[in-house]
Amino acid sequence: MSIHIVALGSECPGGVGQGEEIMGQGQLQGGLLWSYLGHGALVGPSDLESSLHNPAFMEYTSRVFGDVTIVVQDCPSWDLLDSDWASVRKVLEQADILVIKYSVTDKLAFQQVRNGYAPRLRPLLRHWGVPVILVAVGARLNDEGPPCTCPLCASDWSSCVPHSEGLQLSRDLGATYLELPSLNHVFVGRYFGSVLEYFMIQCLKHKAKEKPEKRRGNKVHELRPPHLEQPASTSTSLCSARLPPIRVEESSFSQDMQWLLERGVQFADVAFYAGDSGKELGWAHASALCAVSPYFRQLLLGPKTRERPQSRCVCRERDGGPHSLLSTWDGGIIDDMPRSEGHLAGRLSRLVVKDPLLCMCLWETLMFIYRGAWEWEHLQEALEEKLKNSLAVAQLMERIRSLIGRERGTRDTPSVRASQLGPQTLVNLFNSPLYSDVIFMVQGSVLPAHRAVLVARCDVMAAMFSGKYAEARSRVVPIHGVSSDTFLSFLEYLYTDSCCPASVLQAMAVLVCAEMYQVKRLQHLCEVCVCAYLQSMPSRELASTGISVIRLLRQAKCHNAEQLYVWLLHFIANNYLIFSHKPDFLELSEEEREQVERLRWPSRGYLQELSEYQQRRRKLRKSRCVVM
Repeated sequence: MSIHIVALGSECPGGVGQGEEIMGQGQLQGGLLWSYLGHGALVGPSDLESSLHNPAFMEYTSRVFGDVTIVVQDCPSWDLLDSDWASVRKVLEQADILVIKYSVTDKLAFQQVRNGYAPRLRPLLRHWGVPVILVAVGARLNDEGPPCTCPLCASDWSSCVPHSEGLQLSRDLGATYLELPSLNHVFVGRYFGSVLEYFMIQCLKHKAKEKPEKRRGNKVHELRPPHLEQPASTSTSLCSARLPPIRVEESSFSQDMQWLLERGVQFADVAFYAGDSGKELGWAHASALCAVSPYFRQLLLGPKTRERPQSRCVCRERDGGPHSLLSTWDGGIIDDMPRSEGHLAGRLSRLVVKDPLLCMCLWETLMFIYRGAWEWEHLQEALEEKLKNSLAVAQLMERIRSLIGRERGTRDTPSVRASQLGPQTLVNLFNSPLYSDVIFMVQGSVLPAHRAVLVARCDVMAAMFSGKYAEARSRVVPIHGVSSDTFLSFLEYLYTDSCCPASVLQAMAVLVCAEMYQVKRLQHLCEVCVCAYLQSMPSRELASTGISVIRLLRQAKCHNAEQLYVWLLHFIANNYLIFSHKPDFLELSEEEREQVERLRWPSRGYLQELSEYQQRRRKLRKSRCVVM
């Protein structure tokens, strides 16, 4: 047997600098390990594998305990860890024992090891489980008398390494800590040698256990069961690592709302006019404005609210009134105003923009509000490009903050940004009659909604409310073939861009509704939910559940859920032993059954090997009984 010891660091003050000769014959013979091994040590390469040889390590060998070979690789220069870390790591991986040395009179070198190299070695040593010996060599200096060997002496802490710092480093590395005042035969042989020999004996015992004993050699030819490969998985169901992933598109909520501002004039119910000239500035939608801005909520409610909108911007003090930014037109809220192209008449609000800066940048402000009122940096860049005046930009930014209810001086922190991030701005409007202009009747349930949001988020809804259909001219729209809970979940996605079905069946129902209205992203989110619910079921629950995975497969294929269809085929194949005994397994088509048989786990080959192994085991037991 052989033991591989790797030594790092120098026990001499000053160590070995970069570019200097690493270690000569004379320096080696005065080292710690050489002093322990004695005259039997031989300098030169050992019989190690060629991959472990490194010219930066001084190699020498010796024998202990009679026939045990000790192979030592000693590197006093820590710079090697920076210049050639890969080769050093290879050597450390093969080490049985690691010895780290330093001089107590070289505090600078110790600090470099503690702060720079120890953090790099710590996780590796914990992972490998290599025993480590940390050795402090030398006596601490004392100007008033001879060198002090007391570990509690604090007279030389400015120039020497204190006992407490060395002990703390050993705890960080999980090492055994030793202090050797000198390298004589007493300290090296008794103290260091006894600790090193203890670890060498433990290493030999560990290696002896790894070798098969001769008396157990007859078990080498014993029958072994076939190996079943199981991919690593965190799921309770089998082989989930082999399941194909479900890909979901990125959210397009901000782009949809931007499209509503740019092209959804047909459903606009708010008109803006310049305060000085009365010129029309643009159109907007009350639902989008009021979802973000409390100022617009108070302003557009008109006589329904007792409070008037209050602005906290600077121009309020200058004008002396609460309507320094916006106000309603005299008689500005017109009910049942007829629209062009025969569409449903509705409520129209006319607002006067009093602030000249807001008049100039009304489009940029509305774009900022529609996209969720959180992209402050983009808004500032757009205003700077439009106004070309930093002071005017700062004033307008402060007034926009007052419009959306942000306090003066509030920073755009991640927490504040998350509170007004994109889809979350329409949460208050979901299933709310406030500003609602359409009502869905689903199984006797009344579900209020807003045409502007529906048109922006769903192409089928846009065609339904924009074309020459009955829905475009009616406030009440009946919905057939969908339950009220399912359609409410569908509307929740349109308003919040998220979907959280409560069960597998609910997720499949929402998936069917999403396919009906051609909302691809919602369909893919439902596919992810179905996969997550099935994958979280333990095998016992999967075998006894009333949910038919085969029927889910049929529904996925019928409603163009291609990713879910492929995933369910792999899921059935990975849990073949469970689903093959169910009656609905026969409902699979011939092509689907061939694919499941090809992907099945465990495979036919493994089951055949397992059957042969069990037969041989029975024959072997019978033969043993006859011999007895």
